[in-house]
Amino acid sequence: MPRRGVRFVRRGRIVERSDFAPAETLLDHLRLHERAYGTKEGCAEGDCGACTVAVGRLDANGRVAYAPVNSCILLTGMVDGAEIVTVEDLASSDGRLHPVQRALVDAHASQCGFCTPGFVMSLFTLYHAGRRVDRATVNDWLAGNLCRCTGYRPIADAALACCTGEADDAFTRRAAETASQLAGLSDEADVFAGASDTFFAAPATEDALAALCARYPDATIVGGATDVGLWITKQLRELPRIVHTGRVARLHEVREMDDRIEIGAAATYTEAEEALRGIDPDVGELLRRLGGKQVRSTGTVGGNIANGSPIGDTPPALIALGASIELRHRDARRTLALEDFFLDYGRQDRAPGEIITGITVPRLGPGEHFRCYKISKRFDQDISALLGAFRFHIRQGRVTEARIAYGGMAATPERAPATERSVAGIRLRDPASWSGAAEALAEDFSPIDDHRASARYRLRVARSLLMKALAEIAGRPTAETRVTGIRETESVGRAGESAW
Repeated sequence: MPRRGVRFVRRGRIVERSDFAPAETLLDHLRLHERAYGTKEGCAEGDCGACTVAVGRLDANGRVAYAPVNSCILLTGMVDGAEIVTVEDLASSDGRLHPVQRALVDAHASQCGFCTPGFVMSLFTLYHAGRRVDRATVNDWLAGNLCRCTGYRPIADAALACCTGEADDAFTRRAAETASQLAGLSDEADVFAGASDTFFAAPATEDALAALCARYPDATIVGGATDVGLWITKQLRELPRIVHTGRVARLHEVREMDDRIEIGAAATYTEAEEALRGIDPDVGELLRRLGGKQVRSTGTVGGNIANGSPIGDTPPALIALGASIELRHRDARRTLALEDFFLDYGRQDRAPGEIITGITVPRLGPGEHFRCYKISKRFDQDISALLGAFRFHIRQGRVTEARIAYGGMAATPERAPATERSVAGIRLRDPASWSGAAEALAEDFSPIDDHRASARYRLRVARSLLMKALAEIAGRPTAETRVTGIRETESVGRAGESAW
């Protein structure tokens, strides 16, 4: 029998709730149900970080690990089995501030104060990450938090002062007790709250998930809610039936093989990041710029594919790498090349009630080289204006095969077949032979003008990215071609080699 409602830890006690609406956000639970007003609503779309809280779950070693999340778009039902920590929970009962709070005070790092609770909670998770940090790490960790008063320098100074790699607070002192509570909440029951016409459900097995989605093909399937959450907060959609994939342990698995990586559809960006970075440093750099830490903690690779956005960050890179996906409807499974999944804007090759269960990403073989580049108006926390991804097979200084994919150039992420044909056979030592390949992009794409970029700009930049990829693979140092993600700083090996 399914377990009715969700259970989570708050301030050392177990909370049970079954009376929430399917689309209720965690922020609404905190502010309206608990009357915990320290957590703020700013943008209501997971972009500014004012709503940041910490979610604690057991890691593979049975220890409590904290991650920052955007409570404004995370659904209440999604926190089952976790500990929720908010800014009100940090100071001791006698008024002594938490080390993170004290560091922010000492650095004069709070001005108007509206964003401060979110910064505090993001730094709380960094404080508990167990490592001494440098300024670059701090900046990456805080990329999902917006300070409207431009107080970033003292905030970063505060982080450097308190995040020394040795957490010592009330949460570390009661870590064993919290771990025991979370272990006690861990069960293999399906979670269900509501009735047949309106419900939140989180099946615990893939079989139960497939059966429920087939039974209710009109239900909204939610992975990390980093996209669906905006349907609720911005589009004000009514979502009477929600099925959450995140409770299926198998769908969080990331399996590394010699020739490929297999990623469960519910694996978050954070869970998949290390394995994907192992394919090529550019994939890791792409993920580093995908949203902020809060988005990567909850957003899923499968969800980024399933929503079918033409400007999703991961699909072009995965298409260029030759990725495929597995889909399931009831007991029937099928495998599909990722580029064939996208049919048109808002249309994918997925039947009602069918779910994505996994993604297979091939590793680069001998002689294969990969590059990808994201172009956006802001460096952090921004949607792509366009994204180019390139995989070339090089033999004796010639391109023998190419897979080229772009996002933001069409109604879906797409390969560039005419360009691929034009690239094949060119000599890397002869840049004059590259221009024809760049011109072929006009055969593959007719970009649109919109508020992110003009068609002319997109086509011109797409050509430039192709030229940059070829130049780098030909041996030009990325220190000359990039301002970030410089590959020469990666470990010695393929990342620093040319294709001569």
